[in-house]
Amino acid sequence: MILLGTLVNAIAIIAGALLGRLLSGIPESIRKTVMQGIGLAIVLLGIKMSLETQNFLLVILSIVIGSILGELIGIESGLNKLGQWLESKMGGRSQGSIATGFVTTTLVYCIGAMAVLGAMDSGLRNNHEILYTKAMLDGFSAIIFSSTLGIGVLFSAVPVFLYQGAIALLSTQIYNFVSQETLDAMLVEVTAVGGLMIIAIGINILELKKINVANMLPALVIAAIGVPIVRWLAVWFG
Repeated sequence: MILLGTLVNAIAIIAGALLGRLLSGIPESIRKTVMQGIGLAIVLLGIKMSLETQNFLLVILSIVIGSILGELIGIESGLNKLGQWLESKMGGRSQGSIATGFVTTTLVYCIGAMAVLGAMDSGLRNNHEILYTKAMLDGFSAIIFSSTLGIGVLFSAVPVFLYQGAIALLSTQIYNFVSQETLDAMLVEVTAVGGLMIIAIGINILELKKINVANMLPALVIAAIGVPIVRWLAVWFG
């Protein structure tokens, strides 16, 4: 079953979020310190990911072009509106903002090497080990996020399932379009661009500055497309 790993991942997030609600009585000072620690860890993870790039110029171009496209499309605004709609259906804010919890954790769980690589491994080899590992990590982090950001974390399981599921299904056809070498290079640059977004998410959690991370999401696609284009240009003009 190609989508088994993705399904397990989504269920782990839901279970973690529900368990985190039981810890909602944690004092505000503790919640704040925990979130600061998570923010710092996320920044460190993003730095590690972004340093993997083999083409720094491509990373910059991907972020610039992707951000422009994201702003024009209004991805951040759309996610926030969806979160606010969920808030209205849940009867307002119980603890934290549902929109904030939903958007923050959706980005954290969807942007990253494990989400892409795990989903592709499920599609290409029907191997779910990476996503099982990601499910464990996401489940534990969902407990912390839910206890601090609220029940909005639970709803991030839906976009995670759709995102990883789409990658898993599309990856079954990927070798019809690119070679293994090109695919490996694409994953490196997508991971690097995703790393910059992870850093931005950490900055948001630390409340240092509000960055519209969701509007940068098209940069992942630009980075993936950019690798074969750069290789083609190198052949013709190199």
